[in-house]
Amino acid sequence: MKLATLKDGTRDGQLAVVSRDLKSAVLADAIAPTLQRALDDWAFIAPQLEELYAALNLDRVERSFAFDPKRCMAPLPRAYQWADGSAYVNHVELVRKARNAEMPESFWHEPLMYQGGSDDFIGPTDDIVLESTDWGIDFEGEVAVITDDVAMGADTDEAAGHIRLLMLVNDVSLRNLIPAELAKGFGFVQSKPATSFSPVAVTPDELGAAWKEGKLHLPLRTTWNAVSVGQPNAGVDMVFSFPQLLAHLAKTRNVRSGSIIGSGTVSNKDASKGYTCIAEKRCLEMIADGVAKTPFMQFGDTIKIDMLDAAGKSIFGAIHQQVTQAPARIKKGRHA
Repeated sequence: MKLATLKDGTRDGQLAVVSRDLKSAVLADAIAPTLQRALDDWAFIAPQLEELYAALNLDRVERSFAFDPKRCMAPLPRAYQWADGSAYVNHVELVRKARNAEMPESFWHEPLMYQGGSDDFIGPTDDIVLESTDWGIDFEGEVAVITDDVAMGADTDEAAGHIRLLMLVNDVSLRNLIPAELAKGFGFVQSKPATSFSPVAVTPDELGAAWKEGKLHLPLRTTWNAVSVGQPNAGVDMVFSFPQLLAHLAKTRNVRSGSIIGSGTVSNKDASKGYTCIAEKRCLEMIADGVAKTPFMQFGDTIKIDMLDAAGKSIFGAIHQQVTQAPARIKKGRHA
C-alpha cells in the first residue's frame, strides 16, 4: 500500500492512504491519525489500512479525493531517528580518490553511518531554503526505509522483518561546510540542513520483484534544472543491504518504531549512469582533469528525484524542489 501525510496545520499532519496510480487518496483518520501511530501498532493497524487501500484502488471509497503532492508533508514529518548510511561504497571511494586519500579496507565490510536531524523534515515540493550559496548546496538522491520496533542485537534476518515502508530521499548537503565539521571528529551538524522525502511511503510488497535481498533494484532518476543527470540503479553496487544497515544500527541498542534508515547517495561504478549528487560529478572531474568544474546549486535551481516501475509509472511520486534564499534576519542588539 501507499501512505502519505497531508498538511493540516499540525506538526505531524494527517495520515492518508493513496491509490496505486497516485491519482486519488482518502484520509485514514478513523484508523490512525498519523503514520507514527500506525507504526506504533503496525500488526493491528496495517491490515485495516490495507483494506482501505484495496477499496480505494477499486474506486469503492466515497470520500476519496484527488491526490496532490503539493499538499504532502514528509511521510514522517518528524521522526524518532534518522540514521543515514553509506551503502554505495563506490561513492565513498570516488570522494577519497579525488583528494588522493586512501580508503580503509574496513569500509567494504562495515557500514559508515551517521545520525542526522530528524525533528524538522520537509515535504516533497517544499522549497530548500538556505541563506547562502557560498555553503556549496548539493542534492543527494537516496532510498530510505522506515521500521517498526527492532530489538537490540537483531541480525540481518530479524532486521529484514521489521522494514515496513520505503521512501525516496533528498538528503541536502552543504559541501563547503563539511570539511571543517569532519575535521572536528564529531560528524555533521551545520552541513546537513533539513532532509526531504517522497510524497508517499510504500510497503515492500508494492515493489514486486524489484525488492529483493533487501535492496530496491530500480533506477533512481535525478533531474537538475530540467536536465537528466543520472539514473543509477539503486540495487546495483549497494554493498550493504537495508537489513545489514539496520542490524548495524541495532547492534548495541533498541531501534524504535518510526526510525528512518537511509542508503546514502545512490551510485553505480558505471559512470555512464550519471550521478545523484553534484559532489560525485565534481570528484570524477577532479580525477580526470585535476579540477572540479561543475558548480553547486544556485538560488532558483530545481531538483527532481523520482523512481518508475516497469510500466514507466512513478512509484513514490517525485521529490520536486527549488532552492530559495532565506529572508534576511534582523538581528537585535543592545543599545546604549
